[in-house]
Amino acid sequence: MTADPTYRGFALDAETALALLQWQAELGADEPCLDAPLDRYDQPERAEPVPTPAAPAPNPPDTALDLAAQAEAMAATATSLAELAAAQEAFDGIELKKGARNFCFADGNPAARVMVIGEAPGEEEDNQGRPFVGRAGQLLDRMFAAIGLSREAVDAEKALYITNVLTWRPPGNRRPEPAEIAVMLPFLRRHVELAQPEILVLMGNTPCMAALNRQGILKLRGTWTEAFGLPALPMTHPSYLLRTPAAKREAWADLLSLAARLDGQG
Repeated sequence: MTADPTYRGFALDAETALALLQWQAELGADEPCLDAPLDRYDQPERAEPVPTPAAPAPNPPDTALDLAAQAEAMAATATSLAELAAAQEAFDGIELKKGARNFCFADGNPAARVMVIGEAPGEEEDNQGRPFVGRAGQLLDRMFAAIGLSREAVDAEKALYITNVLTWRPPGNRRPEPAEIAVMLPFLRRHVELAQPEILVLMGNTPCMAALNRQGILKLRGTWTEAFGLPALPMTHPSYLLRTPAAKREAWADLLSLAARLDGQG
């Protein structure tokens, strides 16, 4: 399409107009001008945008301290192990509950002199709703059987009572997180108070973190300490012994120390 503008009486086609424009640009004309001057100071001011009201801030999520306080209140109402189990199972302040199959409270004889505290349920424990029933649990049974203790024993002198810091399985059997330990700690403390064992066995880093606020099980193991007001013996977890068979020698020494304590010799 051919334009038909005029320049000082001469008709311009599109090509000529473009050539003139390029020539003016070469001369330094870098801005187009109107036929009449424009007073930009006389332009109307731009209207300020009307602010929209801010949306109300959402309520902050429950903090770990809030959840721990809820757990403390629920645990305190329990006057028996059955009531504690019901309260802990009803507690919704831990995300693990949403992904686990079963609640794993405890196993063995609640009247036992020895209470074993492990870390958390694994896949087999999650399927059965009982702690220490997988390969590590089977090794645990053999270990304590060697010093005359069993979770099936009716006699409290020869019995074991077993639980974990966490009663719900972490996804992928990952290690429990500090926040999860803190939220479950009131239930664990009340569990020990209601069971009233004479001795605690802390199997692994997680129960040592919960009961002693310390980690480093390879340094802690074999040394008697106090947890929840009771004599406590840290030991390496059976799952570690399955991965490191050479450590079974030290675990045997710990079991002998436990047996001596039960016999009044420790």
